[in-house]
Amino acid sequence: MTILVFTIIILIGSYFAGLLGSLTGLGGGVVIIPLLTILLKVDIHYAIGASLVSVIATSSGSAAAYVKEGITNMRLGMFLEIATTLGAMCGAVLAVYIPTHYIAILFGVILTASALLSLRKKAEHIVQHKSYLAEKLKLNSSYPTANGTVEYGVSKVGGGFFMMLFAGVISGLLGIGSGALKVIAMDTIMRIPFKVSTTTSNFMIGVTASASAVVYLQRGYISPGLSMPVVIGVLFGAFTGSKILVHTSSSRWLRWTFAIVVTFLAGQMIYNGVTGKI
Repeated sequence: MTILVFTIIILIGSYFAGLLGSLTGLGGGVVIIPLLTILLKVDIHYAIGASLVSVIATSSGSAAAYVKEGITNMRLGMFLEIATTLGAMCGAVLAVYIPTHYIAILFGVILTASALLSLRKKAEHIVQHKSYLAEKLKLNSSYPTANGTVEYGVSKVGGGFFMMLFAGVISGLLGIGSGALKVIAMDTIMRIPFKVSTTTSNFMIGVTASASAVVYLQRGYISPGLSMPVVIGVLFGAFTGSKILVHTSSSRWLRWTFAIVVTFLAGQMIYNGVTGKI
């Protein structure tokens, strides 16, 4: 395979990874890493390094549009980033010492969970009661809808914070934005409307990935030649995804596509990890 063909494959794959990652709030790493390791036979540590850079690009490409539309809860995102950043640095350090086939198996399990989570029914639950801690930290907010501005409260701030710490560890260990866990924490535990959870997750994953990327950069696992086409593709994909999500009320068909692709990739990652091919 020539360098040109190699680069084109990465560009196309990265575009769709950024598109799906932006629409679901899960980040593009769930597609980037299997693409590089399984299809292109890239060492998983270098794949994780490129994925972390792509996650930063995904966050930058989509978060700007969401913030402009007034959907993202920036104050909540910055508060929860304290936990995810600490966790990400710990996960990145651990990843260097864990055998690659174990990382591949764990990654496959997380992929499967991400696929299942992307298909579950997302109810727009609005918390009526507001917790004391959320009010003290001014985390309650509102977001625009077709029917006007909707106000919502944030509950179980402590539980959400703890979940974000775990999400950060997974992000640093596997090189993904761990958006699935972030969305769980905000949507299920903290009872925030799903659209806000998704956009706030996109806002946060870039900071989380940045903390992990520093460790991978110091270890020499971030290759500019590999990261460049990944970033370009993901950035354009994330930008497209943000435009679609802002102007549509449903992206169910994309969620099904995402779930099918990710489930297949998860099976491949687990198989290659168990057989020692990664």
